[in-house]
Amino acid sequence: MKMYEGEDKMITLIRDNYDLLQMLGSFGINLGFGDKTVREICDDNKVDTYTFLAVVNFSINGYSDTENDEQLSIPTLMHYLEASHAYYLDFQLPFIRKELEDSLNLDDSLAQLILRFYDEYDHEIRRHMQYEQRVLFPYVMGLLEGKLGNGNYSIETFSRQHGQADKKLRELKLLIIKYLPGDELHNNMLTATLHDIYDNEQWLHQHGLVEDHIFVPAIRRLEQKLMQSDVTRNITEMVFKGAGGPSQDALSDREKDVIVALVQGMSNKEIADHLCISVNTVITHRRNIARKLQIHSPAGLTIYAIVNGLVDISSVKL
Repeated sequence: MKMYEGEDKMITLIRDNYDLLQMLGSFGINLGFGDKTVREICDDNKVDTYTFLAVVNFSINGYSDTENDEQLSIPTLMHYLEASHAYYLDFQLPFIRKELEDSLNLDDSLAQLILRFYDEYDHEIRRHMQYEQRVLFPYVMGLLEGKLGNGNYSIETFSRQHGQADKKLRELKLLIIKYLPGDELHNNMLTATLHDIYDNEQWLHQHGLVEDHIFVPAIRRLEQKLMQSDVTRNITEMVFKGAGGPSQDALSDREKDVIVALVQGMSNKEIADHLCISVNTVITHRRNIARKLQIHSPAGLTIYAIVNGLVDISSVKL
């Protein structure tokens, strides 16, 4: 199994698999790249090389090691998917319909039904892709801007509803093969059209796999990262709620020393020995700290100490 890398020549990738030609356009890469490497061409076109190769290697070999891959560029994936939609909706669907019109005897009622069936497929695939453009992509753009959303929509919502939209295309193909007779001219044209339908069926299937196995996991990781940040922010707010905000000035230097010792995991006895004070004095300091800050938990004191620069987060066992 050949795994392509950034130093491979782009022409080598195309020579090995001509199906990549359309993929180049969706990444915004034009033909005429000479003997440049994949990395050079991606850099020239401001395309993330790592993400480009992840999609290429997955599409060619079915290999994906991206489930927990932080290196993937979501903006690059977004551009690729949006451009792929534009290619399919604006070019490929009208192209196939024109081929069908030219290859069918439109005076035949069965041929008219075939064309109507294709129009139903066209409507279904447009609805599917336009939903992604209208709902999914703006949602992801919000995530990239740090906006988690209101909880009514997530990538899991999309994933559960994301079925393969190529069933009608397979059915159309079989209907033509099984039931549509024609003369020699129409048969030749239908054969060419069927070949293009087969190619589109494969393209659509592969497009769905890239969304399911590369794009969805990447967005799921982004959601989880934002959720963790949101939880930390909410905890901080709850810890300091009602205290008028944390006020480091309200604490004496000794009380700050006690907080640092507590964050480092010392017991009352260890703090007393460390600061050369009695255990009762430690207890009094802790009582005063809790009263001034309205913080009663070790986790809350840890957050307070980090936020106010009493300890460095790298020295804290989380």
